[in-house]
Amino acid sequence: MNNIIISIDGPSGAGKEKIAKYIAKKYNLYHLDSGLLYRRLTYLIIKNKVNFYDKNELVFFLKSLKKISTRKNKALRNEKISSATSIIAKNQIVRNFINNQQKIIVKKIPKKRRGCVIDGRDIGSKVFKKAKIKLFIHAKPQIRAKRRHKQLIAQGEKSIYSRILRNINLRDKTDKKRSKSPLVVPKRAVIIDNSYSFKSTIKQINKALTKIV
Repeated sequence: MNNIIISIDGPSGAGKEKIAKYIAKKYNLYHLDSGLLYRRLTYLIIKNKVNFYDKNELVFFLKSLKKISTRKNKALRNEKISSATSIIAKNQIVRNFINNQQKIIVKKIPKKRRGCVIDGRDIGSKVFKKAKIKLFIHAKPQIRAKRRHKQLIAQGEKSIYSRILRNINLRDKTDKKRSKSPLVVPKRAVIIDNSYSFKSTIKQINKALTKIV
């Protein structure tokens, strides 16, 4: 049965995607990046010049979308999309739409997979409360900022470390104080510290996933 669900939550830049990819590959699971869905939707909203602040216009646009592509694209990782996504993702109408998209995708994962590993900010606490295993990824803000700064430079974008750190701290504060689906450590979640080497992180992960070996 391909019914194993592993949720991975954590703040922006904590390394959730890298960890999810590792788990997916090692345990033959389908990887669903919820953040990618939010970024893709943000891209579509900007491209179609949808007035995000007009509820009726936003609802009409979302109803016109049957599904959101999970195809990765480097353009979705630039700072413009990141900044816009942090604003758009606060909207409960948007969150409900993306949550529904995630559940549809999970139901249609290939039978050859044992299940699904999903990373985001409210996966274990809100979207998939009954996930078999829940992980919460922690990493110091300074470490996350350095990694993001290095990533942007590698992509050829201009990047200022102090600005990245400020944005990360602001994003953390916003996510934690959000009235709907705030960033929290889900019940039963195992906290993984990804502030150091990935080798250290892998040891923590493998220990937490002994249930599905």
